Amino acid sequence: MAIVAPANYEFRIRGRVSEPVLTSFEPLESTTEPVETILHGPVRDQSELHGILDRLQSLGLELVEVRKLPG
Repeated sequence: MAIVAPANYEFRIRGRVSEPVLTSFEPLESTTEPVETILHGPVRDQSELHGILDRLQSLGLELVEVRKLPG
């Protein structure tokens, strides 16, 4: 069975997200732009991806874009 390396993703969220909320998404890193908060980093599999999306929704955060980053 081959080991699949995690893929890097970027999640763009409308507005600024507080530090306590951002820490709940570790190990993803965050960057803040004037109108968006960006989470980015490795996602191991589809299950983890859906878990992140579910958590964003349960926190009432507005997801603007999800991208799988190259490489």
